Amino acid sequence: MNLALEFFIAKIQVIIVAYLLKEALAVAQNSSALIEGKTDLIEALSRGNKPRSQWRIGTEHEKFVYFLADNSQVPYDGENGIKALLEATQQRFGLLPLMDDGNLIGLIDPDKGGAISLEPGGQFELSGAPLETVHQTCAETADHLRLLNEIAEPMGIGFLGMGVIPTWKLDEISPMPKARYGIMAPYMEKVGTLGTSMMFRSCTVQVNLDFESEADMVKKLRVSLALQPIATAMFANSPFLEGKPNGFSSFRSYIWQHTDDDRTGMLPFAFEDGMGFERYVDYALDVPMYFVLRNGKYINCAGESFREFLKGNLPQLPGEKPLIADWEDHISTIFPEVRLKQFLEMRGADCGSWADICALPALWVGLLYDQNSLDAAWDLVKDWSEEERQYLRDEVPKTAIHTKFRNKTVNDVAKTVLEISEAGLKARAQLNWEQLDESGFLAPLHKIVANNSTSSDRLLKLYEGEWGGNLCRLFEDQRISS
Repeated sequence: MNLALEFFIAKIQVIIVAYLLKEALAVAQNSSALIEGKTDLIEALSRGNKPRSQWRIGTEHEKFVYFLADNSQVPYDGENGIKALLEATQQRFGLLPLMDDGNLIGLIDPDKGGAISLEPGGQFELSGAPLETVHQTCAETADHLRLLNEIAEPMGIGFLGMGVIPTWKLDEISPMPKARYGIMAPYMEKVGTLGTSMMFRSCTVQVNLDFESEADMVKKLRVSLALQPIATAMFANSPFLEGKPNGFSSFRSYIWQHTDDDRTGMLPFAFEDGMGFERYVDYALDVPMYFVLRNGKYINCAGESFREFLKGNLPQLPGEKPLIADWEDHISTIFPEVRLKQFLEMRGADCGSWADICALPALWVGLLYDQNSLDAAWDLVKDWSEEERQYLRDEVPKTAIHTKFRNKTVNDVAKTVLEISEAGLKARAQLNWEQLDESGFLAPLHKIVANNSTSSDRLLKLYEGEWGGNLCRLFEDQRISS
């Protein structure tokens, strides 16, 4: 069989698999249960309750895709474009394609459970599988980066691990062909000043963690909301914009403050008496909608009310009531510093190196997955006022670990947080083949607090000194690999 015929057969196989997957997803969407009332929404969240033996760790990270020759964005189309990179990855590893109106926009691993997806500006995101240990989630990330670089490097493509793209202007970034982004971007321009910057030129790393009960969820949510600015400070890695310093340590974090006040922030209600699944549902019901998905097509519902949808009063679907799948889509478009689904998502960190990506789940697993450490973390933050929590959220993007707090600095708080997390990881006693526990993954954060210097501090020093104000070398310095 000649190569041309082999390639043709491979393309036909991809088309068939993509069609079958699209049909399966449409069937799943359309067969989702009808929501009868608010109780169904509460129950959808409470299904996340899991015994400790079933707790897992899911790590997600985004990275910028650029041409090694000139540090420019890799567009979707072209011989060495994003689409070609996805196709090569799909063919090499037997992944299932995700399509959007005929465009390849992601890949699913049917065996291990992870997925690769595209963000609006072509950022590659790995949504990791739910795994038992930090060792496993870190190894998953390492394998992903190694295999992806093996494919990308011959194409002249590299990956940048930073919170914000340091040189590209917004109007230079070509969008990816995902229908939902065509709904979200115009709406974001109406409700905030930096929403499109969030979409097209930011990258984060986050970890998804489980809870045992409603009370456990509430305690973990409160601890992680209060400490999210501390994590943001330690992971600060976005001090440049359009080729020069932007005045922030984490410009990515600042961007989120100017994206959409209705769906972002520190959720002060989570610290009020009576907090639980129902209170979060009430909050989510009042967050404006973006879209509804029907038969594989996105229907623009930007600004509409899910409460009215519950009553059958959505103008775009008159008389129709929502499905559970609609609710799940809706709560996935809410972006607070910690998001509740059937698990908790810690969303406050800039992307960085492979070691930094590993450090993020280690930090939160140590804090939240050992009861003594969770109790110690709550003792640390329980008397912080709403004003103090918001102060940290407002100031940390500018000054990171150098932010003043209660006659100390955030760096001092970070030292205590790391001590609590390390104790939790040691107590878990999850060992790798070398008999090492998970606490070693905190090493990059220990270095930051010991030196009182973030990645942003280091990069700014290089910019002002050795690099002579030229950011070309930044791309090599922050190129992400395992």
